[in-house]
This record gives sequence, C-alpha cells and structure tokens, in this order.
Amino acid sequence: MITIWPQYLNKNLSLKEGRKIAKEDCVKDPSINEIEKALKRLGLKYSLQKESAYPGKWYEKSGRVLVEWDKTKLELIREVSLKIKEIRN
Repeated sequence: MITIWPQYLNKNLSLKEGRKIAKEDCVKDPSINEIEKALKRLGLKYSLQKESAYPGKWYEKSGRVLVEWDKTKLELIREVSLKIKEIRN
C-alpha cells in the first residue's frame, strides 16, 4: 500500500513543504475528494482516511489515501495528478 497525501501533488507547496513531483505535473490545492475521483477513474483499489493529518501540518486534517499499487510512489502520484488535471478540464 502506498500513502498519498494531498500535499504531495499541491503546486502551491515547495518540496520542503511536502510536494513530491515537478510543479508542471502538479495541481493547485488538490482535495481528498479529487484524489478519490482520480483513483476511481484509474480503477485502483484504495482506502480513504479523511481524518488524518499530514505530519508536517499536524494541526490540519487534510486526509490521506492508501492505494494498492505495484510501481513506484512517484509514478502513482504523477498518474493521480494528471487524472485530476483531466477531470478539472
């Protein structure tokens, strides 16, 4: 299982603040619901944890998603981010 936090794909954050992929692959302020929609469209199995707080922002419950994925974490984050971009357009 791979954990995805919304911070991983947030264009507004720096790498130090939690972004994991290049800004051009990211989206602005992704929500946990958008990540869920993207995972559904990608046909992946996942578990949503809406009350979880990102360790770097322990005071903010942004939620996280645990995803079954057999490739790398960065590949998954890129796929989800690109699918969110597609959904938004």
